[in-house]
Amino acid sequence: MQDGQILYINPDNLHKNPAYTNVIVVTGQVKTIYIGGQDAVDASGTIVGKGDIKKQTEQVLANLQAALKAGGAELDHIVKWNVYVVQGQNIQPAYKVFQQFWGRRPDPPAITVVFVSGLANPDFLVEMDAIAVVPQ
Repeated sequence: MQDGQILYINPDNLHKNPAYTNVIVVTGQVKTIYIGGQDAVDASGTIVGKGDIKKQTEQVLANLQAALKAGGAELDHIVKWNVYVVQGQNIQPAYKVFQQFWGRRPDPPAITVVFVSGLANPDFLVEMDAIAVVPQ
């Protein structure tokens, strides 16, 4: 049984940015965890931070962390992150929360940020989903 391996690659002919990795290659025996879109809702179903993208981002990241834990993974195992932001929102407060949350971990995931006209509930300002890979 071959151990799983995750390679983070930033080819010389692609722009390098410390906030994301351009290419991630996963090989061998791994456990893959797919986390569906998380919104600013707490466990009781209450929307957190109505009108405040910073507070909503904090709740979304807390939800993602709880989902990772439930799947047997940690933040460091995320290889792909998708972020959906409602058009017209200033993403700087959300970006600062994300930077604090991620910290100075090496090998950031591949990240896609998309501006959308709306999410499942009109009070949602940001949503995130992720894929995590845990070497076995």
